[in-house]
Amino acid sequence: MALSLRLWRSLPLGRSAAPGPRLPTGAAGSREQCVLWRLRGAEVIGNPGAFKRSLLFSALSYLGFEAYQVISQAAVVHAAAKVFRVEEILEQADYLYESGETEKLYQLLSQYKESEDAELLWRLARASRDKAQLSGTSEEEKKLLLYEALEYAKRALEKNESSFAAHKWYAICISDVGDYEGIRAKIANAYVIKEHFEKAIELNPKDATAIHLMGIWCYTFAEMPWYQRRIAKMLFATPPSSTYEEALGYFHRAEQVDPNFYSKNLLLLGKTYLKLHNKKLAAFWLTKAKDYPAHTEEDKQIQTEAAQLLTGFSDKN
Repeated sequence: MALSLRLWRSLPLGRSAAPGPRLPTGAAGSREQCVLWRLRGAEVIGNPGAFKRSLLFSALSYLGFEAYQVISQAAVVHAAAKVFRVEEILEQADYLYESGETEKLYQLLSQYKESEDAELLWRLARASRDKAQLSGTSEEEKKLLLYEALEYAKRALEKNESSFAAHKWYAICISDVGDYEGIRAKIANAYVIKEHFEKAIELNPKDATAIHLMGIWCYTFAEMPWYQRRIAKMLFATPPSSTYEEALGYFHRAEQVDPNFYSKNLLLLGKTYLKLHNKKLAAFWLTKAKDYPAHTEEDKQIQTEAAQLLTGFSDKN
């Protein structure tokens, strides 16, 4: 019996994580309960089938745990590989963007349009919009690309509301499609656009582009034609409005955050000073825009516009 009890205690079940029930001591009946435990142990040893089933159950439990560990480790490795893969794609995308390779960038990111990564999606929105702006893009394709860009930006924002870039590109894309949706939709969207630009700046005060875009928002409503203002007042109790001074403040703020970061910011500084009848400062900023190294088609267009405005200065003088 002593041998039986020792064997019972040596079974894997006795080494489980959960401690077995403690036997009562002292009071009457304790000997009976102790005998009952011994009998149960003897039953296991005396029944080879039960003993084998017990060993089989323990072996299967151990194998199941080992399999769980292998699967868990594989899942971790897969997740790590996926993260590394996304980081690699983003690195390639940023290199192509900085190199002005718009077509190649769009082709690269389009392969991952079903991605759920916000960083990848807002870059795809940007690439789609940049492709739409190319001179070789037809008007029909441009419209499709701009709505495609809006969808990608919207998905990026849904995936990560804390992404300043997702807010920024969502606002940009809403503004772009407004050209196809009429004056009422365009004015209504202006409030949404402003809200997302302001959120982008709040999330990242050092993002010169978002600050620049707030300047464009102000500039656009400052120069709104009188007939559009009248329509806006008919459609909305308090239509959006701004001033050239407010626009100028944002353009200068963007320049302070990141000097010479964007040729269009230089151009708009010059144009805003023209609106405020300060030709000296207008000429200063327009010259900087004209001399800005052209990396993209937009840069080339801005150089041309700045040169034409400066020529107009010379003709009048």
